[in-house]
Amino acid sequence: MNLGMETEYLEFKRSTSELKEAMLSICAMLNKHQRGELYFGVKNDGTVIGQMVTEDTLRDISQKIQTSIEPRIYADVKLINLDGKSCIHVSFEGNDTPYFTNGIAKIRMSDEDITISPLKLSEIYRKKYTQFGVWELLVSKKTIDEVDEDLLNRYILQAKNSGRIVIDFTNKETVLNQLELVDGKFLLNAGKVLFSSEITQDLQMAIFATTERLTFNDIQRYHGPILRLVDIAENYIKSNIHWGVEFDGTMQRKEVPEIPINAIREALLNSFCHKDFSAGESNEVAIYKDRIEIYNPGEFPEGFEPENFIDDSLRSIRRNPLIARILYFSKDIESFGTGLKRIKEECDRAKVRYKFKKIKGGFIVCFYRPSYKSLQVAPQVAPQVELLDNQQVPTTEHVLQNQI
Repeated sequence: MNLGMETEYLEFKRSTSELKEAMLSICAMLNKHQRGELYFGVKNDGTVIGQMVTEDTLRDISQKIQTSIEPRIYADVKLINLDGKSCIHVSFEGNDTPYFTNGIAKIRMSDEDITISPLKLSEIYRKKYTQFGVWELLVSKKTIDEVDEDLLNRYILQAKNSGRIVIDFTNKETVLNQLELVDGKFLLNAGKVLFSSEITQDLQMAIFATTERLTFNDIQRYHGPILRLVDIAENYIKSNIHWGVEFDGTMQRKEVPEIPINAIREALLNSFCHKDFSAGESNEVAIYKDRIEIYNPGEFPEGFEPENFIDDSLRSIRRNPLIARILYFSKDIESFGTGLKRIKEECDRAKVRYKFKKIKGGFIVCFYRPSYKSLQVAPQVAPQVELLDNQQVPTTEHVLQNQI
């Protein structure tokens, strides 16, 4: 059996002994076409020869791709049978060019992988930065009919009451056109993630038994538009942290969370507002014994540190400016570029320690939990928040003794 000739989109490798070379080919195809395919067990002339595949082989390839290629991509690696022989097929895509492996950037020319010149790299970076925010302006396959009308109606009411827009809700088509979130009958990507009722964007939340990412007590996953997921995540955190009580001399006691709720919501909103939606990763909330981490799958702007936006009052570098503008209208975000500063101020006021973590492929806001001994813990759970869909996230008490 013969699969034909190699192309700018297709590469053959005799076996996984050529795994290092395969990483270069993947990067080259990504840098040229943002997608490609690669087979292990096929000679470079297309002849299928097969190779030995164990249960660890596919995992090793996936891990190699995740650890060797920057920025991170997500590839589909699977075992296939070609003419009775075991082969491995790898398909991949990514739009965050340029891609590197071991500090090397290649580009595909016919069936060869050529090292990218410094001049070409500069050109790619210029193109990348001028297109920052393009994803949200692309036309999706979602239509106006798939918009959650109740959610959109509530948003318009909130935005109008904030004094930042003067739009009244008439019908979905008119309002979405006024917000510049549609192209004909189709939603832009920004409109899809903000208001579509049927989307695959998701949020993963977990409570871990210790201070490490090992055994968890609860794990939950939700799909939906941004504003619903922010409310769900906020309520989940509020229902699973300690609440103390303060007495100010009156009969009324004041319930105080161990971490300021305004800081939590600000971090959640920022995690979606600055998310790299094209990466296909979930936003995450991880609750540990000693801290809470809110993960955003979107790398921090290159050349900057979080402190620059706190101390230097820099203008926001917005990954998704249209989404940010919509959240600004409803006063979900107060003003551009002040999110980290507002988190700092809330935590400083409450004497809660925090940390901003730049990591490969994302950004984490970490809130350190005060010792439970320093709190007079209220016996009841935190006050429930009305979610946009009138549903509550339950506090889960069962223990799933699994590994994550």
